[in-house]
Amino acid sequence: MAASFRSRRSVHRALAMVILMFGALAATLSFAGPESAGFGRSPSRSGKKERCEPSVRSFAAKAELLEAIHTFQEELNRTSNLSIDFGVKGGELDEKDRAPSNLAASGAFARASVRLGQAADEVLQKVERLKGGCPEPLKGFGTPQGAECPLHGSWRLRFTTAADATFTRNSTRGTAKVSNVVDAVSGSVTNCIDFDHPDAAECLRVRLSAETESKTRLGLAFRYVKVRLTKFFGFSLGQRRLTLTLPVPGPFLTRIITFFTRKTPPKPFFEIIYLDDDLRVHKTGQGNVFVQEKMSVPPPYL
Repeated sequence: MAASFRSRRSVHRALAMVILMFGALAATLSFAGPESAGFGRSPSRSGKKERCEPSVRSFAAKAELLEAIHTFQEELNRTSNLSIDFGVKGGELDEKDRAPSNLAASGAFARASVRLGQAADEVLQKVERLKGGCPEPLKGFGTPQGAECPLHGSWRLRFTTAADATFTRNSTRGTAKVSNVVDAVSGSVTNCIDFDHPDAAECLRVRLSAETESKTRLGLAFRYVKVRLTKFFGFSLGQRRLTLTLPVPGPFLTRIITFFTRKTPPKPFFEIIYLDDDLRVHKTGQGNVFVQEKMSVPPPYL
């Protein structure tokens, strides 16, 4: 009985951590089947995109980058020393500004394994050499012609330095598939996390609105987070699912937070470094690098 109580209490604590973590993320920056779960359907858009094929030079640099990422993933799979969990204590957020930690800049990759740190550095060097791609990657974004925008579509994560998008097997969060869906017609971005071995949370969807700030930069604003649960307060839901929607604090609450902290939260954005028909590289305002590849089928429950 005592063991069962402790187990249930740990489940409650894990669920609370998920909810609090995404509430903090939003501050700083209907369950049955897939359609009635509150996630909705992926928007169907039609449009003919302009081809963004890499030049011969960028094709070679792209091949070198993908090879470096493959080596990095092999090293990441070998090491058991990299563990990223929720919040500042878990290494997910930076202690100073509560922004996602940069695992390369902070030395976390190198501390986990010398070879892993070297592999990460090699990927970042290859990113710096990657040039070319679409000259106007955001053309048509946020307009009725957005389906023709080169950025429009679904993207699977291949590499990142961001701790909040890094999921390791020897952590409370476990491993997960991370992707990103860009709807260039409505001007929205959805970050998707699908856990490989879900306990309480099966998947997460973080919705943001986006607007162009330059030919290569997208400004972002968090709207809400949806958590798809398999358990509720320790009780299994069986084949059913429950969605919790966590709204982002409004401007008034943000002003209160700013008043007491004396810090103006930086507006999130990402800068596109490279984009072609099947590869995307961008850098966030915190300096985290993301390398993503195009998906033919979007993740479910958007």
